[in-house]
Amino acid sequence: MNYKNLITAFIFTWFLAGCASKQPVPEETTQPVAAATSPAVTGEVAAVAPQSADVSYQYVIGPGDTLDVFVWGYKDLSVTVPVRPDGKITTRLVEDMVASGKTPTLLARELEAQYQTYVKNPTVTVTVNKFIGAPSQQIKVVGGGAKPRTVPYVNGMTVLDVMIEVGGLKKFSSGNKAVLVREIGDTKRQFRLRLHDLLKKGDIGANRDVQPGDILIIPESWF
Repeated sequence: MNYKNLITAFIFTWFLAGCASKQPVPEETTQPVAAATSPAVTGEVAAVAPQSADVSYQYVIGPGDTLDVFVWGYKDLSVTVPVRPDGKITTRLVEDMVASGKTPTLLARELEAQYQTYVKNPTVTVTVNKFIGAPSQQIKVVGGGAKPRTVPYVNGMTVLDVMIEVGGLKKFSSGNKAVLVREIGDTKRQFRLRLHDLLKKGDIGANRDVQPGDILIIPESWF
């Protein structure tokens, strides 16, 4: 073997070794970069909002609700009453009873205890026929160039349900930069939402469950 062939073989071997040592370059991820932390909320913005845990949900009466109070066997005592801004109701036998923050069942039991002074073995049923809910359970939607809104929480509600209720995204809303704020324990955390993809492109994978008390913040687009 002459020097020319020897040099050619050496170069060929070096080239193959170099190719084998190279690692594949990972594909570019499309996951959005976490935004800066809001001064009012601790923690970074997570890329994806978690689906809600399967927990039992009980409706809690709030100011503005309308209640049907039915007293079995006593038609004259059965009334429809509003829950006042101070969270109290007044029936024909009981004045200024606190209703806000209680479930309809708990309020019914407390009314029975009050009615026992006037009625023998009263049986009371409380039904909410027009509901707004306690402020702590309402979904709040702010930003996006629209008037802030509150939406009563309904069991199983999703971001899509909330956006339908408020009329969708406004013209200059930056939907894919929207943030969901959720209280988890003693901490409020932020999660990224892709509302533009959900509402404009029909990407159902961008839909997320909401929980009582969630806040949706939709920034405005400057362009």
